[in-house]
Amino acid sequence: QLRLEESGGGLAQPGGSLRLACAASGFTLDYYAIGWFRQAPGKEREGISCIDYSGHNTNYEDSVKGRFTISRDNAKNTVYLRMNSLKPDDTAVYYCAATYYWCSGYVPRPPGGPYDAWGQGTQVTVSS
Repeated sequence: QLRLEESGGGLAQPGGSLRLACAASGFTLDYYAIGWFRQAPGKEREGISCIDYSGHNTNYEDSVKGRFTISRDNAKNTVYLRMNSLKPDDTAVYYCAATYYWCSGYVPRPPGGPYDAWGQGTQVTVSS
């Protein structure tokens, strides 16, 4: 069974940083693109970043570009999302999703899914 588990969420102050992790179990991430999504209260889930299976191609939604960095460590079967310069608007539940090989911009291919696996989410709250 393909499983993803997010971790690293929590409370951060505006301007602070967090690093989220998306760990896979039951399969190897070597052949999968991973996308990060978030869902703020009262809003639809939105894609914010994607890294392809090779790790050579990364993309970001405009609101996080320059502040967030996606990376992968296939030896640890984990993808990371480093979030710097956090803002209150970044408050959301963050999810990762896996699909074979490729991204379509800043979401996994195909846009809108379906994807091979989703995590359960991790809460990020940015507040002073």
